[in-house]
Amino acid sequence: MGQATQDIIAVRQDHCLVITLNRPDRRNALRPQDHARLAQLFDEFAANDALRVALITGQGSLAFCAGSDLADSQLGQRSSLPETGFAGLAERFHLDKPVIAAINGDAIGGGLEIVLACDLALAVPTARFGLPEPRVGLAATGGLHRLARAVPAKLANEVALTGQLFPADRALQMGLINQLVEPAKLMEAAGQLAAQIAELAPLSVQATKQMLQKGLDKPGLAAAFAAPYPALERMLASEDAKEGPRAFLEKRAPVWKGK
Repeated sequence: MGQATQDIIAVRQDHCLVITLNRPDRRNALRPQDHARLAQLFDEFAANDALRVALITGQGSLAFCAGSDLADSQLGQRSSLPETGFAGLAERFHLDKPVIAAINGDAIGGGLEIVLACDLALAVPTARFGLPEPRVGLAATGGLHRLARAVPAKLANEVALTGQLFPADRALQMGLINQLVEPAKLMEAAGQLAAQIAELAPLSVQATKQMLQKGLDKPGLAAAFAAPYPALERMLASEDAKEGPRAFLEKRAPVWKGK
């Protein structure tokens, strides 16, 4: 994972996988081969127990990701995307590890779809957001359902039906991002957030994310409580579930094994 391709850079930093979209001359817009590479990286991330959190960002100061490359002849064709959707992430519904977006510039179209698929997001104040697909005769199929679940209905309608771009402070007010960070501090802040997550018991983090997400799929609160969560069962049966209380009583830092 430490090797770079021309368009996608993936580097492991301790327990974190840092992915950089590396097409700044095209505002980090993605082509089919880029989607395939990202899908492969997130597959590897999910399967690697040593990796506890992923961070995705863009190269340059203008764009995080401007969506699909409009010069791509397969634009808008479902066959150009992996099963896990835009960037290998928008339709990845069974990833229990957290993913952080470090938004270094505009997150437009598919770029916003990536942000919506991430669990946490930090952005520079100059970033802009939007789903302008209807302006080019398309629809944001990888983001509309997530958008409708992320913000109130009237806000989702405004974003999706007007295609207008909006600034980072509005994205913060809407709850699409967690905080604004000056460009020089963005990766440091994102790295600190990733480190905070990586310090925790990995199976506990995975169980927590699974319960937060899958519980929302249930028809009501009682059903969410009653539903089975495999990651929770795995956590409760783990060595780490014993190590945590033991370390607390012994007044030492826990040593997580992820099993």
